[in-house]
Amino acid sequence: MKKTVKAILFIFLYWVPQIAAGQSILNTKHNLSISGPGTIKATSETEVCIFCHTPHNSRSIAGGPLWNKNDPGASYTLYTSSTLNAAVGQPDGTSIMCLSCHDGTIALGSVVSSPTLISFGGITTLPTGLTNLGTNLSDDHPVSFLYDASLAALNGQLKQPANITQPVSLDKNSKVQCTSCHEAHDNTFGNFLVTTTQGSQLCYSCHDKTYWASSTHSTSNKTWNGSGVNPWFHTSYTTVSDNACENCHAPHTAGGAVRLLNYPHEEDNCLNCHNGNVAAKNIQTQLTKTYKHNVFGYTGIHDEKEPALMGTKHVECVDCHNPHASNAQTATAPNVNGFMNGVLGLDLNGNAVNPAIYEYQICFKCHSDNPAVPPYTNRYRGVGNMRQNFQPTNVSYHPVASAGTNPLVTSLTGPWTVSSRMYCGDCHGSDGSGAPGGPHGSSNLAILKYAYDTARFPMLGAGWTSGANLNMHWPLCFQCHNVSTVTTIHTGISGGHFMKYTGCNTCHDPHGYDGVPGTNGGNAGSAFERLLNFDTSVIRPNPINGKMIDIQNRKCYFVCHQHASDTLGVYYTHSKNGSSY
Repeated sequence: MKKTVKAILFIFLYWVPQIAAGQSILNTKHNLSISGPGTIKATSETEVCIFCHTPHNSRSIAGGPLWNKNDPGASYTLYTSSTLNAAVGQPDGTSIMCLSCHDGTIALGSVVSSPTLISFGGITTLPTGLTNLGTNLSDDHPVSFLYDASLAALNGQLKQPANITQPVSLDKNSKVQCTSCHEAHDNTFGNFLVTTTQGSQLCYSCHDKTYWASSTHSTSNKTWNGSGVNPWFHTSYTTVSDNACENCHAPHTAGGAVRLLNYPHEEDNCLNCHNGNVAAKNIQTQLTKTYKHNVFGYTGIHDEKEPALMGTKHVECVDCHNPHASNAQTATAPNVNGFMNGVLGLDLNGNAVNPAIYEYQICFKCHSDNPAVPPYTNRYRGVGNMRQNFQPTNVSYHPVASAGTNPLVTSLTGPWTVSSRMYCGDCHGSDGSGAPGGPHGSSNLAILKYAYDTARFPMLGAGWTSGANLNMHWPLCFQCHNVSTVTTIHTGISGGHFMKYTGCNTCHDPHGYDGVPGTNGGNAGSAFERLLNFDTSVIRPNPINGKMIDIQNRKCYFVCHQHASDTLGVYYTHSKNGSSY
């Protein structure tokens, strides 16, 4: 009798604080008895534990304690991705225990200890929704795989098993199971999780993403302004830093199965915040402009393990940005800034660089050996391969990959000098006052920050004036070059054609080209310095000798002149160390 009293007293002392603290299963939706607090519960059954446990004749197929459910016996579709190193098999162990209710194949009231179903009224299995995972687990965090030191070393961004601390745990076979993250009897942290997901503390128990601690998505306290769709529809947290991983990922029933993204379209996982409703800059608006990196045009093509040189044309936000690494740190050209931190690139020799060191290496992934877009202008030299066009051994180039070759550029405005380096993004970027940095979208050709006219004869006709025409048609150039200096130099060398009939794009290649000094169509290399690379729809080779520039007579030939000999060419005065621009 004394032992019985002691036992009753022990049970009472154990359960009372648990109930008071709100940690008892009695106060959770896993209490499926008639006394349960949830909407899904039995109509008359008063026992609480019977839905999972029985003291006699229990099932041991799942290795669970006194298990009172049958094995679902289902064949599950498993999670997979190109970056998955674990050998994920059919669910076993304690995960089968959870799935005996949560895959929706077995009636909630079907227990081994009772020959008849426990009644749940009109409900048989879990209703369709987030708690009914079904047999397709491809959109759920994988379970029932061995997590050992070899896997952690192979992945590189997983903690070693010895560093996984309670309350997260592996099962007795060193496998990840549902119970690694969930405790069925305790709902203190919501969703029966073993610890808080605030700031993704639960995820950090196993995952150790490179760069993450200093990334903006880890540290930002930005909140949703209430407009549009709630970006954090599956959490109760209200800041970017608190949502952390769940800004983009959902551990169960993810909209984008691969890598458990919230949405199936890659860009939606970024634009649900970068649409002006959370992040300060509205990127989504830029991506609706005429010229853009069209992330909406591709779905399911980008892959985390794709090579640096794109094989299949596409563009997604993550081709240029690493959401686990991106931050607001600034840099000087050509070094990558924080927004492009941790991204794969392609160097000047065509080799992969991971991570990219220079901004242009990220651009080369698409705009080099497999040009993403055809050139807007057909030119005398060059093949549209930006990696080749910016080679330091070339005759001339804008100083992206190396400082420029011209020691005297009198038209430059401060702070630019002949030794300056620049970003691709100094020319290519969103247009308009207050627009976010980067080439997301623009109303100008080729995603340029300012207008750049490539028309054949953009100023043909009356009413032209030098400075006004230049600033109207090529304001991009005059962000760095002085319009008065350029006007003076070019008026004298173009025979009156510059500004009146043609302009910057006719004679100059804004990038550079793969010409080597002394090999330009038989002409001396000096003839093609200063980015000279003619638009062949305006200037063509001399029909007599095939030369693009007649160095001896200092001439080039416009297509509008019906010349029969080289004496009818338009005079073009060129001097390497004389009139420099």
